[in-house]
Amino acid sequence: MFTCTTNSPEETAHLAELVGQKIREGTVLCLEGDLGAGKTLFVQSLAHTLGVEGEVTSPTFNLMNVYEGICPIYHFDLYRLETEEELEDIGFYEYTEDPEGIVVIEWSDKFPQCMPEERVVVRIEKSDDGDGRHITFASVGERYQEFKRGLGSLVSLSH
Repeated sequence: MFTCTTNSPEETAHLAELVGQKIREGTVLCLEGDLGAGKTLFVQSLAHTLGVEGEVTSPTFNLMNVYEGICPIYHFDLYRLETEEELEDIGFYEYTEDPEGIVVIEWSDKFPQCMPEERVVVRIEKSDDGDGRHITFASVGERYQEFKRGLGSLVSLSH
């Protein structure tokens, strides 16, 4: 696990760009944080780094958006879901169990027991000054340990 601090939305977007440079097809990225923490900004920057053109929005009402870039990006927003059964109803497991592309899940902490065993967790927390963010990266399972280490090195070189 490692944590870095950004001091503006632009720095948070740049951090997501670094993640986009390192992420590979088959990765499940779980985003956690309060409303307004910057989860959607993170996804927007990540998606544009991966070649997505056009608008990237949080799928709060659709529950999932698919973006085409260098590989498909499946973007889930679980904020409005109330029960685990709803995950089944939206086909969540079909996309997360053996991902073809990259899966990004906002509000994954609502159903932690339903998340894939192997995943990268990104926790975004507002700092006291309002614009800053503390962003913590952790890998769950063995699969993404090397990704997290490589990302940590890349981030420390650029910040």
